[in-house]
Amino acid sequence: MGTVTMLHSILLFFFIVLSAFYQSSATGIEANQTVALFINASEASAKKIPETLFGIFFEEINHAGAGGLWAELVSNRGFEAGGPNTPSNIDPWSIIGNESSLIVSTERSSCFDRNKIALRMEVLCDHEGTNICPAGGVGIYNPGFWGMYRSVSCSLLADRLQTGPKFSLQNIEQGKTYKLVLYARSLGQIDVSVSLTGSTGLTLATANILASDASNWTKFEVTLQAKGTDAKSRLQLTTTKKGVIWFDQVSLMPTDTYKGHGFRKDLFEMMKNLRPGFVRFPGGCFVEGEWLRNAFRWKETIGPWEERPGHFGDVWHYWTDDGLGHLEFLQLAEDLGAAPIWVFNNGVSHNDEVDTPSISPFVQEILDGIEFARGDSSSKWGSVRAAMGHPQPFDLKYVAVGNEDCGKKHYRVTYSITTFKPNIIVFSDDSGNYLKFYSAIKRAYPDIKIISNCDGSSQPLDHPADFYDYHIYSSANSVFASANKFDRASRSGPKAFVSEYAVNGNDAGRGSLLAALAEAGFLIGLERNWWNPDAIVFDSSQMYGTPSYWMQHFFRESNGATLLNATLQSNPSSSLIASAITWKDTDNKMHLRIKVVNFGSNIVTLQVSIEGLEVNSMQSVGSTKTVLTSSGVMDENSFQVPNKVVPIKTQVEDVGEEMDIVLSPHSLTSLDLLINSNNIRLLGFDSLDKSSY
Repeated sequence: MGTVTMLHSILLFFFIVLSAFYQSSATGIEANQTVALFINASEASAKKIPETLFGIFFEEINHAGAGGLWAELVSNRGFEAGGPNTPSNIDPWSIIGNESSLIVSTERSSCFDRNKIALRMEVLCDHEGTNICPAGGVGIYNPGFWGMYRSVSCSLLADRLQTGPKFSLQNIEQGKTYKLVLYARSLGQIDVSVSLTGSTGLTLATANILASDASNWTKFEVTLQAKGTDAKSRLQLTTTKKGVIWFDQVSLMPTDTYKGHGFRKDLFEMMKNLRPGFVRFPGGCFVEGEWLRNAFRWKETIGPWEERPGHFGDVWHYWTDDGLGHLEFLQLAEDLGAAPIWVFNNGVSHNDEVDTPSISPFVQEILDGIEFARGDSSSKWGSVRAAMGHPQPFDLKYVAVGNEDCGKKHYRVTYSITTFKPNIIVFSDDSGNYLKFYSAIKRAYPDIKIISNCDGSSQPLDHPADFYDYHIYSSANSVFASANKFDRASRSGPKAFVSEYAVNGNDAGRGSLLAALAEAGFLIGLERNWWNPDAIVFDSSQMYGTPSYWMQHFFRESNGATLLNATLQSNPSSSLIASAITWKDTDNKMHLRIKVVNFGSNIVTLQVSIEGLEVNSMQSVGSTKTVLTSSGVMDENSFQVPNKVVPIKTQVEDVGEEMDIVLSPHSLTSLDLLINSNNIRLLGFDSLDKSSY
């Protein structure tokens, strides 16, 4: 992941493209000028947009997954976040009571081989005798997940990262049920009260765990039904019985996750509403790690959640239990109806690398990961997937070899082919890590498309690839001005995969209208991609979309649509950009959508002329105009005012082949014109000359 600006508790959405070579038009305007837009709706000038044009890049950052989309409510559920040594830091768990009533420590005594740390709670007080426990008992509590207010680029993390003590506390809602799972053992009887407690001390739900003999580790499951609502609640484990109890792997999940797959429903629906064509996961810098020992390793994230060791994400500085693992990311893509794109570690981190002659184990790990996704249930790793509840293979067709690693010492070098046969390419030992992965994957899975980290937009790559990754972070003016970045890029060889881009710095604010408009211009200029880090902001109980999130809704019908020739005529500059597509809705009704960004500070009258349709084929009933704008370019949404900058839709009464549309300053406008589908048809991708893309 490149330079970004983040908010506390942000779910990351990055709109991007797999093939980024479509027509659009940008032009300059003078104050209050009338500008002409010519649209050719005939089939001869149209181009089919792939179904995978726009999608989502998800990264585990700012608890986007753990504590966000992944609905687990307990942070550091296995007490492993302090590392494998004891004594260990158990944050954010805290103690209820004082040193005269209990002693809490950690031991390497867990029954789980891959996460040996367990919590030991020695209760010194009792329900009778000279040392009486408080009425509410003593024990431990977990407040939920904490987040970072702002994080920045990987390279600048050390001196610009800001963290804070605020917690994204557990949100408990009245009437909802929650499943608590924990492991415990004791030399005596276990009598523990499990409760969900609100910020005022009110008990929202409670249950007792009783066991006369738990000398061995025992799994306990309890369903709690909330009798109240509190967004700042916490989970408490308390007792008034003297003795020693060990706890491990304490999990609390709502029972109403999406399809029971563990995804928080409200955040999942916000993602699904964007209709992504693909999901890139599990991140960028998160995949690399500051050090390889802390990189995301897929084999450590599968199997029963209790047995996953978790790892410290040293780039973003927090622990993840990896409940959201390799299977869950693949499941997320499937649930969204999107193609999965797996970004894997290629033996390169920010600070250390594996020499190419020693890369073979990493290569095999990735081949195993592909087999886990694609292998049938009788294969070695496909059987592991099937045992986890997904017998059918996932439709994995795209992988990215690393993230932003092109300049690293061992990623690539000038290569020589020593053997070449159909689907088999063998490179010399000094060929670099990338080519080792490329060769092995193509040999085993020739249909998989491989994405190189090297930028091929300005000059040809010196190595084979199906796509090249392109990232851009800059000011609003620079991002908007980059709308024509790929207009003159080569149409032969690898296609563009623009996986990360955003307005950053002062222009970004905490999710400003200005950033959204600049990115919309870039996206229109490409219809041909999008991204902003502040897409959805949330805490445990509420959420809102930034202007950039709402901007994405203007493009959610673009996947699989037909791009029309749209030409603006005015003085050359860079403040106006437009595009036009046709698409069908779920009722099979045809729409012609015109999108225009006015990046300038003046009102523009847009004279729209449409040719290629039969006369009077457009219908006034059902035609709409949608505008995203605000009184100030740095206006933002917030928890207090979540709808300050949102799209406003109105009916268009007088539609026709010739129309005048008023464009507000600093605005994104979409005209959706309902047309008679007999007068225009969507193209099939197979009927096009794909080489022109």
